[in-house]
Amino acid sequence: MNFSNLKKWVTKKLEVQNRQMNICIWYLLFLMVSTRKHTLREASRFSGIHKSQFSRWLGNHSHLAVHNLNQLSKRQAKQFYQVALLSKSKLPWSIFLLIDSTIHSRSTRHTDNAQRFNHGKGFVIGHQWTNVVLVIGDMLIPMAPIPFYTKKYCRKHQLHYRTENEAVVEYIRSINLEDYVGPHQSYQVMVLADSGYDDKHIQQAIQEKKWAYVIALKKTRGVRSETSHTTMPLAKGWSQVEAFFKDHRRVKWVTVRVPTSNPKKKRMEFRLRQITAYLRHVGKVQLICSEFKKRPKGRRKYLACNDLEATPRQILMAYRLRWKIEIFHKEVKMFLGFQEVGSKRFDSVIAHVHWVYCAYILLHALPPPGGTAINSVAEKQAYVKAIVEGKETARVIQLLTQFNGPERYKQELRAAQDALDIPHYRFSAIG
Repeated sequence: MNFSNLKKWVTKKLEVQNRQMNICIWYLLFLMVSTRKHTLREASRFSGIHKSQFSRWLGNHSHLAVHNLNQLSKRQAKQFYQVALLSKSKLPWSIFLLIDSTIHSRSTRHTDNAQRFNHGKGFVIGHQWTNVVLVIGDMLIPMAPIPFYTKKYCRKHQLHYRTENEAVVEYIRSINLEDYVGPHQSYQVMVLADSGYDDKHIQQAIQEKKWAYVIALKKTRGVRSETSHTTMPLAKGWSQVEAFFKDHRRVKWVTVRVPTSNPKKKRMEFRLRQITAYLRHVGKVQLICSEFKKRPKGRRKYLACNDLEATPRQILMAYRLRWKIEIFHKEVKMFLGFQEVGSKRFDSVIAHVHWVYCAYILLHALPPPGGTAINSVAEKQAYVKAIVEGKETARVIQLLTQFNGPERYKQELRAAQDALDIPHYRFSAIG
């Protein structure tokens, strides 16, 4: 693939007006190549377009980024779902929705909508994005992320303030998966999330859609046994899930082996206990207590699954797919410049994040060179960079093959020499 074909391919995938197309394509190509930093200054050097044009385009046309991400993700999901239907899976679900949040660190001191978040290892000042991604087969497809708006930003822009979990509930209720994968059965959909989304409203919203879920529970989440549920009033008999498993020590540990993506280690061993019980304010679920068999300390997980027909091994295998969204966060930050835009306006940050996700989809949809598979993001970026760097060579070859091409190329070189005040030489080698 040469540079002109690459531009045509990217143009075909996008829905942008002609007057903005040039800036849009160059910005996407810039995100798709490997560089030290994906800043607007570097984008200007890469494309030859002034930095201010990228800045105005990001700030004034964030809706274009949102629209194109929606269209790209729907197109990509439909394509891969048709392929996934033909392949056999070890799990009873074929469509996985992964939910997790990440922090876009503040890149400038006076940026809008920044807040102090406690995210993992200490506090971070920046913007929080809740990502919802589709996993179909081996392909991860990012959907439109959910931005978190601070109370101050909501007052200033007359927006209704929502907590992160309230925004997730609204997102789940409004999403129409048929736009992404076409006709499907609701029991084919599985939602995966960590304990940050152990919320009765989220679990109720998923059940309203008749989807399955595997969600990690907080240690303090209220549960009770089937016996207590039938013999006690609704307000009594509840205990914390950690204490619940301690009270049911008679349930034996079972060793489960699951496959891994690591070629050096074909499988991992866990031990787990399974109890069918009731989750407070939600209903009947399978409760799973799992841990690494050889490294149990501090790694115990409590999982809830509303699919009562799934086996404990299938539940564990499904939850391990949640790690794909952590890898996705790592890749967009390391390779695609997720948090390297320096802008005061939050609209520019929204546009940048959505274009980063568009670049992620385009990179994974790019036809490989000569049919050779390329798996890592770094290799794909190197391939795109080689195409872009070879654009001048391709242009000269195309010019020389045209009618009277050698003479036209000589004139072009003489004009360049005149502009640089270089003495003329005879170009006998050409033609």
